[in-house]
Amino acid sequence: MRHGIKLSKKQSSKTNEELKRILDIPYASAVGSIQYVVQCTSRDVANALNVTSRYQACVEEAHWSAVKIILKYLRRTKDMFLIYGDGELILEGYSGANFQ
Repeated sequence: MRHGIKLSKKQSSKTNEELKRILDIPYASAVGSIQYVVQCTSRDVANALNVTSRYQACVEEAHWSAVKIILKYLRRTKDMFLIYGDGELILEGYSGANFQ
């Protein structure tokens, strides 16, 4: 999630035109697709999915924008993955925070 994005139920649509426009948005389908990706490959967007999936009953433009940001992130990072070479695996860096 981008810093500063605030989602709430108070952002729900007010007029009939806004409600009709929001009904055409495939919000639940997009959130479901992101959930599949989180379960299978990309755990890094799990928190953003958690936040956006709360608002399936009262979708607004801000909620849809947040889902589109997640989808754009997944599209940009689809070619990034870990590759383990054929040789010996050597740990090159380590960070531990056990606060002891």
